[in-house]
Amino acid sequence: MRSANVPFDPRLDHLRAGAALLVFLYHTFNVFYGHWHAYPNAFLAGWLVEGHSGVGLFFVLSGYLFMNIAIAAPGIQWCGFMRNRLLRIFPLFVVMFVVATSVGRDAFRPGDFLYLLFSNLGEAPTSNSFITGGAWTISIEFSFYMVFPFLGRFAIQYGIGWLVRLIGLWLLLRCGAYFVTAQSTHMYYSTLLGRFDQFLIGMACAMFVQRTPVLRERRLPGVWSIVALALAVTMLDLLARHASYQLPQPKQPVWAVWGVLEALMWGGVIVAYSSWRGALPRWISARLSAAGEVSYSFYLLHGLVLFLFAHFTEPFFARLDWHVGLAAATLVLLPLSLAVARLSYVTIERPWLLMRGRYH
Repeated sequence: MRSANVPFDPRLDHLRAGAALLVFLYHTFNVFYGHWHAYPNAFLAGWLVEGHSGVGLFFVLSGYLFMNIAIAAPGIQWCGFMRNRLLRIFPLFVVMFVVATSVGRDAFRPGDFLYLLFSNLGEAPTSNSFITGGAWTISIEFSFYMVFPFLGRFAIQYGIGWLVRLIGLWLLLRCGAYFVTAQSTHMYYSTLLGRFDQFLIGMACAMFVQRTPVLRERRLPGVWSIVALALAVTMLDLLARHASYQLPQPKQPVWAVWGVLEALMWGGVIVAYSSWRGALPRWISARLSAAGEVSYSFYLLHGLVLFLFAHFTEPFFARLDWHVGLAAATLVLLPLSLAVARLSYVTIERPWLLMRGRYH
């Protein structure tokens, strides 16, 4: 769905599709073969066994996109912005929340309604089932939305240095929090403290692009996209080898700074690809754009498709070599999940999206 507030950029849809696919493959691998264990010897497969990093890419992309909007049209009004954001994310999110509270009806508490805003904290109903588990990220996104009109205004007024200082302060808070929680790795992974600076780095990337002619005018050679992607693969390999999210140790020092490193890694990919002077073949671009358009539905609903499929077929896939089995499962599950996402998009999301207006 094209926005009324910023020119359509298919490359951002390509990156959204890539982020959603990364999370999808991560979940598919772990449901059938990985079973949520660490794989330190997964050479050149860190992108798969640590594919949860696709969430970080989503967050950096959000900061990048909205900062571009703020640069193009300063003076975003908070009420108009929040109205559009609510229309964008809450209809499907509420559906998932209803599913979660229905499944957990026997343990329901009236206070569970508050988890509509805090689905990443405590015993959120959505976190008790794999089919609704992905909803934890929505509350983090929404928290960023609530302050973005002010962040965008301050960044434009005080410059990119203001964002850098804020990121530095947030890094100090992250490091301090490491010593006061017993579950620091999961805390960094799933809370605003561990993710807010990723949005800020996305915003800084957008400002950097706008102030650098070779990037703003899309004159960057394609080799930079390859280098940025290779660096991402290397960093995820290092994470898998030395500090996997799946490790049983609840406190890993590198996670105090991993969110910043991850955001810089994905920020490099975003900047390099969005500034690339070339273009993908039209048919590839069209398919990636179509997947990016439904990436929100795909992200929230692929767990349901994967769960149902695995419930009936897991014994069969367990007998296959994981390379063959993962490829076979992906060939079935990916188009099926995209079809369900498209159905959800046109039925649940699009009618609400058509009600959006301008931010001013």
